[in-house]
Amino acid sequence: MRESSIGFLARSLAGHDKGKVYMVIREDEQNVYLADGKLRTLEHPKKKRLRHVQLIKKPEDPVLTEKILQGEAKDLQIIQEVKNVKS
Repeated sequence: MRESSIGFLARSLAGHDKGKVYMVIREDEQNVYLADGKLRTLEHPKKKRLRHVQLIKKPEDPVLTEKILQGEAKDLQIIQEVKNVKS
């Protein structure tokens, strides 16, 4: 069994959004659900096959990961985390 990837930052490897950075907010056997806080919000995440993303960074803030799991995270927090990777 593999480790959970919720809270990780991931880069899209395929599709029209290739190269875009997201945060993993949910997962199942073959898919991850990604949010960037702007176009793809927590309420409407992007579904992508696990093989089409590259996990690039572990979460620096374990509190944010817990908030995601409990459904208490905000889009602004996701935006800030994604922005930190881009700069």
